[in-house]
Amino acid sequence: MDFVNALILGLVQGLTEFLPVSSSAHVRIVGELLGTGGDPGAAFTAIIQLGTELAVLVYFWRDVTHIIKQWFLALFGRIPRNDPDARLGWMIIVGSIPIVVLGVLLQNAIETTFRSLWIVAVMLVVFGVVLWVADRFGAKKLRVADLTWGHAAIYGLAQSLALVPGVSRSGGTISAGLFMGYQRSAAARYSFLLAMPAVFGSGLFELYKSIKDPCVAGSHAALTQACAPEVFNGIDTLGATVVAFAVGLLVIAFFMRYISRHSFLPFVVYRIAIGVLVMILLVTGVLHA
Repeated sequence: MDFVNALILGLVQGLTEFLPVSSSAHVRIVGELLGTGGDPGAAFTAIIQLGTELAVLVYFWRDVTHIIKQWFLALFGRIPRNDPDARLGWMIIVGSIPIVVLGVLLQNAIETTFRSLWIVAVMLVVFGVVLWVADRFGAKKLRVADLTWGHAAIYGLAQSLALVPGVSRSGGTISAGLFMGYQRSAAARYSFLLAMPAVFGSGLFELYKSIKDPCVAGSHAALTQACAPEVFNGIDTLGATVVAFAVGLLVIAFFMRYISRHSFLPFVVYRIAIGVLVMILLVTGVLHA
């Protein structure tokens, strides 16, 4: 992968991470179309996601720092343990458990089987329909303050579905929130806060592995060949991560304003259209699963 292609993938990551369209699916598809040697790889995808999660941290800085502060104060008995923000901190921790456990148990499938473009295409269509149903019939009354432990667990299970490219981390968790009756903005806000521990953890772990052994971080196609130092290029990945951060910060600001007034229907139509297009390209041999 050259530097320009890496920047393009960073742009794709930034544009799609916060929209319910699956950034990992788009990085996978665009990587194939760019001819970067095939699948850019789960490691590359996880690392550049650090850029978009930094965007979340910047955008929700006050929320994040206040939640952390209240959580620690409650933990050491300085404030009541049922403080709403301290409680929210615990719920984010609880909601992060499913994706951590499943991420470890399914690591091999995540890096190989789940990245098949057939699976990506099907998940884009199926969860596009799921998002439409949730948005169409959800009550949209509850706020983040109404979050219960049971709901936090369901959000966590929904987030873990994003281990399969095409589902979408935000799409899965927002759909779950809408089904449970949460407002669009509340479902999105909790979705983004919930993603931070898992994405930072995964990205930093993959970054550590990549620095320790560059061969491990190569694309699936590259790993079928003799390992070479250029398999993991830190400059390319850093460039992609910076682009993902800058673009992601703009997109998250747009998205939070958009969903306060509009439905998810345009994203549903887009998901189904892209999924069907990928299927056609696979059948015609333009793309390879």
